[in-house]
This record gives sequence, structure tokens and C-alpha cells, in this order.
Amino acid sequence: MCRNIRPLNNFEPPASSDEVRAAALQFVRKVSGTTKPSKANQQYFDEAVEEIAQITQHLLDHLTTTAPPKNREVEAAKARARSAARFAS
Repeated sequence: MCRNIRPLNNFEPPASSDEVRAAALQFVRKVSGTTKPSKANQQYFDEAVEEIAQITQHLLDHLTTTAPPKNREVEAAKARARSAARFAS
């Protein structure tokens, strides 16, 4: 599951709130061991996702780097190339 959590720092344009929330959701799924919580746990699951998303956004807003911002399309192409090489038959 955690393979779906992608680096979000130092991209142009910056990570969207949807990307941050998706990463938080993947994290909570991994920690809780479930992709869909029971009705009894849904409230706490959702609260954890929102809190982690807020903390993640806070972190991203305050990180600094001297490296130039990465291009999303270039990074996606690199990931596709790595995947093709890894799963080539």
C-alpha cells in the first residue's frame, strides 16, 4: 500500500490538497491495516486522515531546499521507465 505514497516536496506546481490527502489516506490505511474501516471506526479513521493531511501540509509549507523544483511530467516519465525495466518480460 505505501508504494502509492509519492514524494510531494519540491515540485512545480506544489502538491495539491488532493495529493496531500491521498498520501494521508494511504498512510492511515497502512497503519490501521484496512482499506475500509468498519462503521464503528469510520469517524476515527476519517479524523486521522484529516489530521495527518493537515500536518503533512504544514510540513510541506515549511520545508526549504536549494534544489530546483522538479517537473511532474519528467518525474512521471522516469517512474514509467523504471517500471517498464522492472516488469519487462
